Amino acid sequence: MTNITFLGTGCMMPTKARNHAGVLLTYNKENILFDCGEGTQRQIRIAGIKPSKITRLCISHFHGDHVFGVAGLMSSMGSDEYAKKLKVYGPVGTKKYFENLWKSFAAKDIIEHEIIEVKKGGIIYESDDFYLEAEKLDHSVPCVGYRFVEKDKLRINVSKAEKLGLKGPILGKLSDGKDVEVDGKLIKFKDVTRLVRGKSIAYVTDTTLCDGVNYLANETDLLIMEATLLDDLRRNAKKTKHLTVKQSALIANENNVGKLVLTHISQRYKNDSEILAEASNYFNDVVVAYDFMKLKI
Repeated sequence: MTNITFLGTGCMMPTKARNHAGVLLTYNKENILFDCGEGTQRQIRIAGIKPSKITRLCISHFHGDHVFGVAGLMSSMGSDEYAKKLKVYGPVGTKKYFENLWKSFAAKDIIEHEIIEVKKGGIIYESDDFYLEAEKLDHSVPCVGYRFVEKDKLRINVSKAEKLGLKGPILGKLSDGKDVEVDGKLIKFKDVTRLVRGKSIAYVTDTTLCDGVNYLANETDLLIMEATLLDDLRRNAKKTKHLTVKQSALIANENNVGKLVLTHISQRYKNDSEILAEASNYFNDVVVAYDFMKLKI
């Protein structure tokens, strides 16, 4: 099970209702933070999440509403005696930005971290259970989007296993896709397991239409995507290299997305109804994110 917590769903200017960008994905022992706008560490604590649990930080780009919270969060994590090495992913230039960041104030207790710059699209991290992909987007500064993909797994058919008297380490081998021999009889893993397809979640924000958008969105179970402006302001969106609500909904429709979550909402919109109404004209399973909204997938 993967849990998603929306820590900030606004854009350039935070409001009483919407903080700067931040989304936390929790999967087993992994806590992956996508963007870290101003006030994110406070949002994390309000949500009842321990900052020391964060394992990876995925930065889309270095506009302030996506990174103003980085220094504060990493300083606080240091004060909390963070015991791991934080993996930080971001576009080309991330290392230089971080060098300048630590020079901009009297940095203290900064946690140990490793920066991985996304120089080309593809897998940027892989474990036995999942992998992370990144693709370049088209914004006014270098920008990348991310996709978390849970790997397919074999699950034991309990009733079949019980009939055959299978238990203990044998079940582990079968779920790893290995045939086993029990009392001289060969048990094929295909006969007592079923394949469970892994879920995929994409985070795409601050971009115009481009190949990277469609790659990340394609066949994704959950697409978290910016919807900065309604389509009557498409000219403004194009000028600032953002997507409109209609464009995001059409992207979801054309790429066979399971569920669309709209975020990065302009401060000019006081309620979600008109945003949801426009999106629903082009895609059915859509919601507008709000701060502290939680989803399970």
